[in-house]
Formats: sequence, structure tokens, C-alpha cells
Amino acid sequence: MSSDEPAPGEGPDGTDEPFHPLGESWQDELEDLLDETEYDTELGMEMGRDAIRVTKGELSEEEFHERYHDDVMEEFGEDERPIASPDDGNDEGGLGATLSKFATGEESRREMLKKAGAGVGFASLGWGAVDQQEPEQEAVEDPSEVHPDEDATQWGMTIDLEYCDGCLSCVTACNAEHNWDLGSNWMYVLAFEDGDVESPDPDNFESHRDFNFLVRPCQHCTDAPCEKVCPTTARHTREKGGMVLTDYDVCIGCRYCQVACPYGVNYFQWEEPTVDEEELSPDMVYDYRDRRVSSRAPRGVMSKCVFDPARQDGNFGESNIGTVACEVACPPSVIQFGDKNNPNSDPSRYQENPARARVLIRLSTMLPSPDNLPSMLEGVGTDLDAITGAVDGLDEQSIMLATAVQITNVEYDQEAPPGDTLVDQEATILEVVSILEDHGLALQSEEVLSELGLTVDQFQRPPAGSGEDSPDIVVNNREDVAQQRLEEYIPPSGNEFELLADLGTNPNVTYLGQEPGPEAHQVPGPTSYEDVGMVSKRQNVLEDETVGLGIIDSS
Repeated sequence: MSSDEPAPGEGPDGTDEPFHPLGESWQDELEDLLDETEYDTELGMEMGRDAIRVTKGELSEEEFHERYHDDVMEEFGEDERPIASPDDGNDEGGLGATLSKFATGEESRREMLKKAGAGVGFASLGWGAVDQQEPEQEAVEDPSEVHPDEDATQWGMTIDLEYCDGCLSCVTACNAEHNWDLGSNWMYVLAFEDGDVESPDPDNFESHRDFNFLVRPCQHCTDAPCEKVCPTTARHTREKGGMVLTDYDVCIGCRYCQVACPYGVNYFQWEEPTVDEEELSPDMVYDYRDRRVSSRAPRGVMSKCVFDPARQDGNFGESNIGTVACEVACPPSVIQFGDKNNPNSDPSRYQENPARARVLIRLSTMLPSPDNLPSMLEGVGTDLDAITGAVDGLDEQSIMLATAVQITNVEYDQEAPPGDTLVDQEATILEVVSILEDHGLALQSEEVLSELGLTVDQFQRPPAGSGEDSPDIVVNNREDVAQQRLEEYIPPSGNEFELLADLGTNPNVTYLGQEPGPEAHQVPGPTSYEDVGMVSKRQNVLEDETVGLGIIDSS
């Protein structure tokens, strides 16, 4: 390492400022973790620091690779780290070619190197550590330009924190599908407070919405720092779907990825896994490249959330493509998984119009089935009062909302990806509207629209008895009226964010709701991990005490 480079734990200007977004305590724990391994602690810490600088645009990929090449060669006997280049046309965007020889049954790199790595595995979220110091130089790259082909599938999530109820169903479903050891929480849900927002006592609250939740899977960053430090390219981005994965047969367990990850989502498999190899389905473990990238990790390697490549590759049937276990299990449907590059996908639709998406989810289960509705309308009059008085599940509000869904319907150029549900829920609602119109209810007439509160002039009049000359809300067309009614029924999200977006990692998880502040810390939620047979912290189940973690538990 050059003598003028800052030491581990120092900022780019040589100060004692921590480089890691999760703060000094977390950074110190990572350094202690590496001290217990056979690998170079100083190298791992410095590479982690500079990998984050690369994503922030403060250091180029080429400089990063050159700076550490000799040290990586000396420590590991190889340096398979790719140098990102827009002209790189191999099968994995600069990552996959070096892996191909390990998918053919040859001896794995991990076996050849004979390195199993030993060692040990947040009192606060630490988000406030981001950008608290000036960069040492003007950015050398624009982090916003690292995204690959926008026409390619990019699996990702939109997560609605405002309607999460903290039930932990996503956690238990992920564990049931992937069999990770208790505490290695690939999916993690927590309630938090940060000094500005509070969560109620879990034994005394009126609504789950009173809690502030964070749902934390791997962010599957488009520009992932964890990938940049891996000497063997075990950690890589798969071209098909853009998922950040770990090849278990290539990983040597150095844990440098754990240091470089800004989110704390990596887990090292200390002992023999609790679920034997014989109990794992090959269809779950291996992806379409015949690489071992899913289910729980073998002893001595790293693991994390994988966005279920076995499902995306069709190993469990076409109906499961475009789904993940946590999404399917979520009772309030706050996890929306799909192709983030497709505007007709569930996560894109939900992010674009949260109120409408929330109405689709709720209303599709409230309305009568389109299969049964025609018989329910037999002999019923065609006016609004007659229909609402005769058909269970149809009242003025539900018909108004269904009509508002029809009025705000958007025609997309792209087909909805497989596994998406919003398009089907929307189709159910539109079919009910069509049946009502065929029955004779004139839903497009000014008279019926007025009865439903969907006319423009109803928003242009001042509130009754207000004495004001202008209304609180002014709309210009029927679409605006319909959108306003949807938002009155289920309010839109007050905030949209990506975790640590200032780093330039380009995470593929978007959140709706309260963003944790700099002083965020975990508090008890309405459902404890013990209540569902899970463990909140990994160190609680390890034989030896590991690094003390809180909100982001990454032992």
C-alpha cells in the first residue's frame, strides 16, 4: 500500500472520520472480525473504504483495481476482480467469464486455495455517517450512469413501510424457502425511533401504522461495493435479472464483502449448517448456469438475500417467475417484487401511484367475483340505489372506487412481467365495472358520476358552510377527480427514498414511508422474533460471542 494512503478507519483526508456509512462502532467491529481471520485485516479495511469511494464517484474503477492488484495477488494468489468498462461485452457484464470454468464440475477455487477462513461475526442505523465530510477531490465518475441496459430485466422491490404491520411473515417465509441458520436474517424487519419519530409500546398501541418500520433485504445494488473487493469474483452481478449473488463454490470466506457492504446484509456461515446438504433441493441451490448461488451457504462462506434465482429461472414453474417468497407471504402486500425497468411491473406501478396500487389490492378482494356478479344482478334495477341495495359487496363507495380505477387506467406499451399481481387485480375491478355497465348502470353519465362524487364541479365549489371563495382542492379534469378520490380513500405515501442513495450504489429497492434518521435505533415491534420462532441477532445462537449488532444484524 502506498505510504500516503490513509490508514484503515481514516477518512480520505487522513482524519479519524469513519469511512463506513454505519458508523465508527460498526467499522471497529468489522476490523475486529477481520483480525480473527487468516486474511490481511488492513487490506480488507482499505479495500472496503475505497470500494465505497468508487461508488460515490471519488475514485475510478481502474485506479481502484490498480491500487490493490499487487496486494491482492500476494494475499490470495490471484486477482479476478473485474474492471468495469462500457465496452466489456462478456456474459456477465465484466463478471461472468471468470466464473464459467467453475460451473462444469471442476474443482472449485475454494477447494484449490484450501482457505476456509475462521473468525467471529448496530446499536444504531448509522445512516447519518453518509456525506458528513467533503470528498478529497471532484468526482471522477457520475454514479447515476452506472446502470446497465434499461431494456434488460432488473429485479427489484418497492416496499411500502407505511402499511407494513411488522408481522415478520416475510422473515419466516424466506427462512422456510432458503434454510438459513437462525439469526442469519436474509430478510429483516424492525421497528425504530430516531429522535424525531417514535414507535409505540408494543403492548399498548392503537394501530400498526403507529410504528416506524424498516424492511431490510439485500439492496442488490447496480454498483455494488461488495462485488468490487471480492478477489475471486464469487460475489458477482448476474447479467440475467441483475441480481447480486455469491457463488458458494468460489467463495473463500475472506469476508471483505462484509466490510465493503454499506447496508450490513452479509452473513458468514461459521459452523456446519443446521440443514444438511441432503435436505436441499438442487432446483433451489443451482441457478440456470449450474452455479451454486441459493439456499443456505456451506460452512466457511458468505450468504445473503438472493432475490430467489431458482424462482426467476423457472425451476419451480412459470407461475413462480417474477415472485419471491417474502412477497408472496406478506399479508398486507407491502413488498412488491418485479422488473424495475418495466413501468408496467408491480414495483414500478406501486412506486408511481401508491394510492391507486393500494386501492387495487384492497378493492379486488372486496368486490363481488365477476363470475358471480351477473347472476347477482338478475332482476335488479339499473339505477345506483337498486344495485347497492341488492348486491352484497357493492355500495356507493366501492362502485366509486372501481369507477375511479377505470378512469385512471393507463395503457402500457410493455406487457406486465410474469408473477405480477396488480395487473390481475386491476383486471378484476375493470371487469366488475364492465358488468355493471352492461347491466345498465350508466357510469359515464354526469348524473351517476355526480352521485358518486366524480365530477369536476364538485371539487371546484367551496366546502359547504366554509364562507370561502375558493375550494381547498382544484382539479381540472375527470382523471384528476378520480385520482383525488383514490387518495382520499388510501392516502399517498408522504415520502419515497432509497437507503444510502448518496453513496451512488444505485440500490434496486425503493421505500415508501419514513426514512430512518441519523440517530435511528431499534425498538421492540408488535411481533417479536421469538414469537415466530426466529432470532433477532445472530450472536444469540453462536457458540462464541460475535460482534454486537442491533438494527442491521450482519454477523
